[in-house]
Amino acid sequence: QVQLVESGGGLVQAGGSLRLSCAASGSIFIINNMGWFRQAPGKQRELVAVVTRGGITNYADSVKGRFAISRDNAKNAAYLQMNSLEPDDTAVYFCNARVAVALGREYDAWGQGTQVTVSS
Repeated sequence: QVQLVESGGGLVQAGGSLRLSCAASGSIFIINNMGWFRQAPGKQRELVAVVTRGGITNYADSVKGRFAISRDNAKNAAYLQMNSLEPDDTAVYFCNARVAVALGREYDAWGQGTQVTVSS
């Protein structure tokens, strides 16, 4: 099994920046896509950004131009640089990894989440 641990969340003023980190560990594995999701109180969990093993990225419209996702395949780590933060960005941010355990067989691993709070 793969375990994911997020870090880097906190309280920041509107317009500020945070950098989230996600570290993967566990049994021998290959990670295909990695992504960041977020969930605000009373809201549905939503995709924020995703990056393939080859480095292709995609972003939610609400964060495009402000957030940047990256990964380090050698370290099995992913990052989310968040700039120009807004109060609407306040949420628990979760790291996700699509883990390949066999040819044509994958599962999603999830971290416990890290809180991001943006004050007005």
